[in-house]
Amino acid sequence: MADEHKNFIDGQWQAARSGKVFENRNPANRDDLIGLFPASGADDVDAAVGAAKKAFDRWRLVPAPRRGELIYRVGELLRKYKEDLAPVETREMGKILKETRGDVQEGIDCAFLNAGEGRRLFGETTPAELPNKFAMSVRMPIGVCALITPWNFPLAIPTWKLFPALICGNAVVLKPAEDTPHTAQKFIEILNEAGIPPGVVNLVHGRGEEVGAALVRHSGVQLVSFTGSATVGREIASVCGQNLKRVSLEMGGKNAQIVMDDADLGLAVEGALWGAFGTTGQRCTATSRLIVHRDIAKKVTDALVARAQKIKIGDGLDESVDMGPLINQAAREKVLRYIDIGKQEGARLLTGGGIYNAGACAKGYFFQPTIFDQVKPSMRIAREEIFGPVLSILEIQNLEEAIEVLNDTPYGLSSSIYTSDVGRAFRAMRDIEAGITYINGPTIGAEVHLPFGGVKDTGNGHREAGTTVYDIFTEWKSIYVDYSGKLQKAQIDNN
Repeated sequence: MADEHKNFIDGQWQAARSGKVFENRNPANRDDLIGLFPASGADDVDAAVGAAKKAFDRWRLVPAPRRGELIYRVGELLRKYKEDLAPVETREMGKILKETRGDVQEGIDCAFLNAGEGRRLFGETTPAELPNKFAMSVRMPIGVCALITPWNFPLAIPTWKLFPALICGNAVVLKPAEDTPHTAQKFIEILNEAGIPPGVVNLVHGRGEEVGAALVRHSGVQLVSFTGSATVGREIASVCGQNLKRVSLEMGGKNAQIVMDDADLGLAVEGALWGAFGTTGQRCTATSRLIVHRDIAKKVTDALVARAQKIKIGDGLDESVDMGPLINQAAREKVLRYIDIGKQEGARLLTGGGIYNAGACAKGYFFQPTIFDQVKPSMRIAREEIFGPVLSILEIQNLEEAIEVLNDTPYGLSSSIYTSDVGRAFRAMRDIEAGITYINGPTIGAEVHLPFGGVKDTGNGHREAGTTVYDIFTEWKSIYVDYSGKLQKAQIDNN
């Protein structure tokens, strides 16, 4: 009998009002039923938002340094339970243990970063234009924040959103992806153990079309923070815009790594392999395009193909495995469709391109590391997000063409260039249209103390992580203190 799990509302574990549940299964082994989780609906969302609204009135008055101490305690607990949490993530979403340990570590780093901000949260003071008058600005919490998070970083991304929201004095309702509910439950258990007060953090499981939509439309939600596809992001933005509700969107990417003819080719190949096939290509920052100078293209391509064919595929719980499964059957079917599209468009398939089902892998959603060359910028496999282990190689003849090709997609999240020429590096930093640029590093590997996000269809202008995230989760209030003892009229000629 599978374990049946619950929502967490107002400090209590509760079943869905409907009594319905959904299955959570291991993508590496469909026979492995992890548990049953609440198939929640609008009634559950309403209860969670109501609890968050009540808790917000108390939580916003807790001094920010005290809120920081609680978040620091969460970080310590995440560190304590790191080796317990990593296998939970791997079993639930498939990526290898080295990566899920990294996911937890990112949560730890995020906790400590935000805990410190409890003693900062800087506003500004500025000279007033009148005598005996003081002027300043401060950050104010917004209220109830709906956090809608994806499955590929089931711990790290919730921490990116939740810790800044809490340190600023907001209350939250977390809606995790239905593919990774168990990791979210473990996270909530840690928050509860750390002493986060009841109602400040609420967890509601369920499908995006039901729970996510109800959260976005709920009148008691003042802010929506969403990470996911551009298609869904546009729908959320439309609803929030109609209701003048704040919304932060972090969406897709079609990230590219440039390799110039003066690059360290061994280093560039290592970066491309990690960027393209880490997390089975299921990162918004994954390297899905390799833009290579034509003079070195054959050498780089041959090395990549040889290395890709040696990647060990299997259950991520096996420490010797290099790459785990895709998240589910729909994801694998999508990747297969793009393989067909690439062939039809005239790209040349060099390796991979099919389902991997050797031995025990037959019970999971495994896919071969795949590389295309002879790819043109206009091809769909060079423009659309595949979200799988598929790398497209495009040849260029100079830096200007490389940057033009890199920019020629609807997205602008992460980018990379390998070169030994500092001038080329700085021109790339200036001219690439992306929120993140790496020099001699892959397109994956962002750190929590710098802004994270992108341009064009990647987002709506906000940045998560770093200190810029507090502009999402706070409102600015300007304050004037007149201690002159008389009426002073700003901007009025008093001469």
